[in-house]
Amino acid sequence: MSSESEISRRDPARVGSAFRLGRMKPALALVLALPLSGCLGILDPAGPVGAAQRLMLLNASAIMVFLVLIPVIGMVIGFAWHYRADGGRGTYRPTWAYSGAVELVVWAIPVLIIFFLGGIAWIGSHELDPPKPLDSGREAMEVQVVALDWKWLFIYPTLNAASVNELVLPVGQPVRFRITSATVMNAFHVPQLGTMIYGMNGMETKLHLQADRTGTFEGLSAHYSGDGFSDMRFQVRSLPAGEFNEWIGKVRASGEALDTAAYAKLAEESQDVKPYTYRSVQSGLFNSIVLQTAPDAPGPRQGEPSVDVSPRPEG
Repeated sequence: MSSESEISRRDPARVGSAFRLGRMKPALALVLALPLSGCLGILDPAGPVGAAQRLMLLNASAIMVFLVLIPVIGMVIGFAWHYRADGGRGTYRPTWAYSGAVELVVWAIPVLIIFFLGGIAWIGSHELDPPKPLDSGREAMEVQVVALDWKWLFIYPTLNAASVNELVLPVGQPVRFRITSATVMNAFHVPQLGTMIYGMNGMETKLHLQADRTGTFEGLSAHYSGDGFSDMRFQVRSLPAGEFNEWIGKVRASGEALDTAAYAKLAEESQDVKPYTYRSVQSGLFNSIVLQTAPDAPGPRQGEPSVDVSPRPEG
């Protein structure tokens, strides 16, 4: 008989605990990885909004460290040393009930924390208000964003072009995003550029961002939206003005036109969609999506989870 069989026969509780721990490891790894996945982008900003958000994060962290962490650690060590049993200088005061100095310290620290953190939140929420245009001295380029199942559509209305799962921007130029969803609620987020914002069916949200350096940045859906959520990512490429114009020229020279029929096909559920482009866009398509006069996206199928409801390729 094997050793595992002997253990399970002699101590079933131990085996059950080990089994539960083994099942928890992937969940624990995910919980630990999620904060890091967002921080890596936030701590390496590629635009003014991302840089301002990183500064807010660092300032808030510094306030908590100097007003909470360091004083608490210092008091723990100081109290332990001052009131130690062997040679401590603490005085036994069984009738002590009140001290104005202690009350001042106890209330002053929380007030200072609220004052400083509240100031940072107040200033940041007004300076980084998503609909507020960026003060860069250049005219903003408009990009219309539509969340679909499970892909992103980017429309360049002034350039009469569109792309799927790839957002290409000219470096140093502010971008005004108009964001909506053709299906369920979703969230548009490019961590290195800053500001996650929701897109909702029948509504439009506005966001202003800018890329200050060339490169490729990760964009993602930050709100669970169904089967294909994990693959609902896109690449953001920031190019010099000349290379951006070349890219637009190539897009408008090939591919199909994005009209009502093409949009109806695009709106169908699909997963892990590779980037591609449209050479032209039907005028007013984004507004018709927001006003819900465009062809409806199918949305998630109804019913209990099964192969018939949510079919996936085998293997």
